[in-house]
Amino acid sequence: MIRILIVDNQPMIRAGIHAILASQNDMSVVGEAENGRIGVERARSLRPDVVLMDVRMPELDGLAATAELLDPRRAGERPPRVLMLTTFDIDDYVYAALRAGASGFLLKDTEPEELIQAVRVIAAGEALLSPSVTRRLIENFIGSQPVTPASTVLNILTDREREVLRLMATGSSNAEIAATLFIAEQTTKTHVSRILNKLGLRDRVHAVVFGYENGLVTPGRRNPG
Repeated sequence: MIRILIVDNQPMIRAGIHAILASQNDMSVVGEAENGRIGVERARSLRPDVVLMDVRMPELDGLAATAELLDPRRAGERPPRVLMLTTFDIDDYVYAALRAGASGFLLKDTEPEELIQAVRVIAAGEALLSPSVTRRLIENFIGSQPVTPASTVLNILTDREREVLRLMATGSSNAEIAATLFIAEQTTKTHVSRILNKLGLRDRVHAVVFGYENGLVTPGRRNPG
């Protein structure tokens, strides 16, 4: 059973999400919170698997709440996965929340079926970004940052792993990466797993952020090489 906490300052949004997720046999909504401060407190007491976190809230916004909740010094052995709900007009916040530890983003106009699937993906330990959010993140925010010389820490990756990481940064799925590089999808999964292990990262979203911050991926580039 996937235990879920909903953190959003709008009662109707919370009620709608609660109704959608509680209708699933493999999900249980264990609590709600109307701001980030209460959300952090309830997450620590209720120990949900997934926290649905709004970005804009009073008291403590979603960015600060995510950073506090996932702070390694206080998060404990099994911190929750954070899935953030966002809108098109707050693109700059997406990157900051990724750095804070969020594992996924969905737009607030997402269809119920997509929300349900997203929670399952996040709970399973994967990362998720809406394709439109991924594209806007790369083009509007990361694309405006100065290019950083490649970090020597990337030397621990093989050439093939670097190619995979570059394609991950475009938002490509494992199947798309496999097709581009003419390798099996299972081989792609193995490469992704090794990249995460070598870099000490939780999921592929944070691998993408790492690639940009360390100069492996050049903003605007759509393919490796």
